[in-house]
Amino acid sequence: MSDETPAARRAGRPRSATADRAILDAARAAIAEAGWAGVTLGGVAARAGVAKTTLYRRWPGKNELVLDALADLFDSLRLPDHGSLARDVEGVVLQFAGLLREPRTRGALMAVLAEATHDAALRERIRVSIVARQKHLVLQGRERARARGELPAEQDAAAADRNADMIFDVIAGSVLHRLLVSAEPVTEAWATRFATLLTRGLAALTDPAPDPGARPGPDPPGQ
Repeated sequence: MSDETPAARRAGRPRSATADRAILDAARAAIAEAGWAGVTLGGVAARAGVAKTTLYRRWPGKNELVLDALADLFDSLRLPDHGSLARDVEGVVLQFAGLLREPRTRGALMAVLAEATHDAALRERIRVSIVARQKHLVLQGRERARARGELPAEQDAAAADRNADMIFDVIAGSVLHRLLVSAEPVTEAWATRFATLLTRGLAALTDPAPDPGARPGPDPPGQ
């Protein structure tokens, strides 16, 4: 006699990690080769070697599928712990650059960004699926730097959140521009210089500034 409950039987078969991987790989390959307009869910299913219904049960449309395929790559980024904020930033920059050096990753990302210039819904999905998900790297690095004494605590939560957004934009934007616009390599030497520049600016940005409206204290004795 089976111990499986009726509810468990009705739940159906669990998702296959192998099928998911094949579909995401196929989606990245399809958009890199055919561009946004050339990607169809049916075509991705055929390329992945799965039934159309397998894909349709997982993703309701092309936007969701393609963005998940890209987000899956960026989810592989990890913040290293090299003992200093500058070295940690350098490590993330080199990882990100390594992803973008892959022709399929670069082609897929460029196709999505080009389509997003005139598709507001796609831009919002990029923000949610990629930018917001990867912001944790900035937050983790900042907390680690505070624990080391490299950065002060920020008392204004709203300002701290804006600073985190700016840090993410500066890192992602600089690497993307370097590789995809300037067509220059992101070498270890470049990553080191960039990390030094960023962390020095970050220290100044988060350094508590004196309140311009505060009244000066009494002069020290003898003044």
